[in-house]
Amino acid sequence: QVQLVESGGGSVQAGGSLRLSCAASGRTFTTNPMGWFRQAPGKEREFLAAIGWNVASTAYADSVKGRFTISRDNAKNTVYLQMNSLKPEDTAVYYCASRSVGGISTMRYNYDYWGQGTQVTVSS
Repeated sequence: QVQLVESGGGSVQAGGSLRLSCAASGRTFTTNPMGWFRQAPGKEREFLAAIGWNVASTAYADSVKGRFTISRDNAKNTVYLQMNSLKPEDTAVYYCASRSVGGISTMRYNYDYWGQGTQVTVSS
């Protein structure tokens, strides 16, 4: 079992930055691929970024590539999402997720554990 708790969301003006954190508990965190997703009202939950256990493997959605950076600190059982140059269309609830088996994935159904989400609001 892995429990995930996101933090760091809030309100920011367009062009600003936020860093989301996802604290994990559970014995297997250090070997689990991790991902970030978001869901805006009335929309499907979409993939943003993923990172492998050894941090060498990462993947990004085209919509955030160059603006968002995923990282992890296995010693702290925490994964991060640094978000720069935020846009109003980035407004959503942001979720972190953990995958029990396999490598990094962009598909939400491959992730087994989810946090409760943190709200990000970007105003123009």
